Amino acid sequence: MFATAACALLATIALALARAALGPSVFDRLQSANTIGTCAMLLLAVMGFLGGRPEFLDLALVYGLLNVLGTIAVLKYFRHGDLGEPGDAEESPKP
Repeated sequence: MFATAACALLATIALALARAALGPSVFDRLQSANTIGTCAMLLLAVMGFLGGRPEFLDLALVYGLLNVLGTIAVLKYFRHGDLGEPGDAEESPKP
């Protein structure tokens, strides 16, 4: 059952790679990159259970959280043109 799930996830990753290469806009490519990250997270968890190492689930969860944060950062970059402005001198506490 885990081997079948792993093969299905690999097929999904291949389809998402094709979508990333053929996507008409940046956001389509970003969505396919997010899909690839999610499928990679699931594949890591499945391979861990297939190999008898269920502690890989912890690594998959951390990878999933980094995937979400990375997607949010890229979307913010495309919307605002940068990831943030450094604080002004007035906002910093004065000694």
